[in-house]
Amino acid sequence: MPKTSRRQLFGTLAAAAVHAAQGKDKVTKYIRYRRGSTVAYGILDGETVREIHGDLFGDQKETGVTHALKDVKLLHPCEPSKILAVGLNYKSHVGDRKLPERPEIFYKPLTALQHTEESIVIPPTAKNVHYEGEMVLVIGKRTRRPSMDEARAAIFGVTCGNDVSERDWQGGPAKDLQWWRAKGADTFAPLGPTIVRGLDYGNLLLQTRLNGNVVQKQSTADLIFDGPSIVSWISEFVTLMPGDVIYTGTPGHTSRMSEGDVVEVDIEGIGVLRNRIAVA
Repeated sequence: MPKTSRRQLFGTLAAAAVHAAQGKDKVTKYIRYRRGSTVAYGILDGETVREIHGDLFGDQKETGVTHALKDVKLLHPCEPSKILAVGLNYKSHVGDRKLPERPEIFYKPLTALQHTEESIVIPPTAKNVHYEGEMVLVIGKRTRRPSMDEARAAIFGVTCGNDVSERDWQGGPAKDLQWWRAKGADTFAPLGPTIVRGLDYGNLLLQTRLNGNVVQKQSTADLIFDGPSIVSWISEFVTLMPGDVIYTGTPGHTSRMSEGDVVEVDIEGIGVLRNRIAVA
């Protein structure tokens, strides 16, 4: 990883933590990380990681062990049993199409997960791969047919995601019956860098940058279906489990990424999910 990239990442995470602490004293930022051969969860406190032991979504406690953020490798921040995603959930992305009457849901496979600062790898036959910067809900408890209040309480926190999509496979002349490879190819679900608990995730600024240029910019307040509504709808049919993640949709327009590009999903109070584009 280039030194400048690591410096930018740590600076952004630290600044976001300070900002959150100034106005929201109950905001907590969780990470999953590797140090040496050990993988653990921790609480991010500025540029210090406070290790925790136990179930991230249940009984947990701090071990007293701390690390400098620069000395750990950040991983995707949870290990879901399934990844779901919502299509067409911002008016700016729907365009002149009819607004959906219910959240339109699809799956992404677990093998699509990718860490921040690791490469999104484009398959050799893919020609039209786009970014989709998104806020992602992280489920904290087993949820099945909840009330709206229960659905809201089931959301443990939020993180950043990139619903990488191959448009030709998704909707071109030779499109597949389902989006199994268009949105599910290996590394097509970057996630992280932190799970933030306690934020007002209903009104956060989401920005996507391609090579430093802002290509998407919108508030999560503009979602057609908000977090609890999405959780309620999905869990009417599919039981959600602790650690499951739901990509909530992308705003505005998207465009093609090429080898060597750097894409960043930056959500207020959460941090920056950064990935370079490579070709297999």
